[in-house]
Amino acid sequence: MSERAFQEEELIEEDMGTPGREMRIPLLEELEEVVPHRITFVLVLSAFFAVCGSYVFGNAVSYSSPAESGIMDELGLSLAEYSVFGSILTVGGLLGALCSGKIADLIGRRGAMWVTDVSGIVGWCAIFLSESAWSLDLGRLLLGFGVGLASYVVPVYIAEVTPKNLRGGFVSLCMLVIACGMSMTYIIGSVLNWRILACLGTIPCLLQLVGLFLVPESPRWLGYIETCQQASEHRILYIFQRKYAKALTVGLGLMIFQQLGGLDAYGFYMSSILERAGASSTAGSITTAIVRLAANIVAVFLMDKFGRRPLLLVSASGACLAGFLIGLSFLLQDYHQSTDVVSTLTFIGIVVFSGFFSLGLGGIPWIIMAEVSEKSDFPNKCEGIGRKPRQYGQLVRFLACVLHLQLFL
Repeated sequence: MSERAFQEEELIEEDMGTPGREMRIPLLEELEEVVPHRITFVLVLSAFFAVCGSYVFGNAVSYSSPAESGIMDELGLSLAEYSVFGSILTVGGLLGALCSGKIADLIGRRGAMWVTDVSGIVGWCAIFLSESAWSLDLGRLLLGFGVGLASYVVPVYIAEVTPKNLRGGFVSLCMLVIACGMSMTYIIGSVLNWRILACLGTIPCLLQLVGLFLVPESPRWLGYIETCQQASEHRILYIFQRKYAKALTVGLGLMIFQQLGGLDAYGFYMSSILERAGASSTAGSITTAIVRLAANIVAVFLMDKFGRRPLLLVSASGACLAGFLIGLSFLLQDYHQSTDVVSTLTFIGIVVFSGFFSLGLGGIPWIIMAEVSEKSDFPNKCEGIGRKPRQYGQLVRFLACVLHLQLFL
């Protein structure tokens, strides 16, 4: 062991033995200098191939909506069987979120993204070749695992290869590309067969699988992974201290309310909701896709100009109003009111909900989670510990999503 490495190990042991002190590794400050402070070709290429995982996320979440009628008619599934297919994605996402941090630390950020690609390709192929419910569910479960893993490792990788002055804009691309994936799936799924749509889902997985060979691994992970593994064994519960309670409550609380707002329920079953209300599922899906994409683009420019909190309040208020309109429409349907009124209210409600949700609730909770972690002095100098709040955020997200889908079904 070199003299420098020996000194770093002594420093970690000293900090671990002192209550309330954060572990600091001198190498991290030097690694910040490895990342260039300007946009380079390698940076753009790295971000592009990384956000392919975000596209897969949006693609997988929205797939069950346009594919619903085709799958149920061709395979003869009951509503209960298709509901299992739609919601089992969240079970896989929960499993992926549980082990995302460990996988990303053990085999690296690129290695973790390769795992998501393999899981996604196998999942889409299982759906494409399905002749019964069990193979559909297996493919959807594998997709969910990849989505749960990708939703953690993609923004982490982008944040680690991007300079501080550009980090916010590049990380916000994740939510924008997720919206693109959802929007394109709604639009393409309205004109293509469900098997072809599943086959197309493998394209971004294959693109990322090959593209990651052309980009570097995260310099932060390469520089100090061994040291962080030593520290993380003893400090895994470090963040569960009273001084971090407010930050965890704010960050995780936003994640819970984000999911209980119903985004995934609308995403999974949008076509079914529109059809039950007497509205056109094709027109609704395409309109929602366009509005969602536009709202995400607008949010990127408004977020830094007006701040997180005002945008979040506007987004939550609009989504709440839209949810009320959707509930009111089905209440009127129960009282046998005009079909035109019910279908119009439902159509407007879903479109408005998607727009307002994408404006703030869709991405801001993730940004706030990262920001309160830094401002609350989380020990984020070490990967094994400092990324835990984000990993817990992923876990809470999928737990809340499972709960909401059970209530919805």
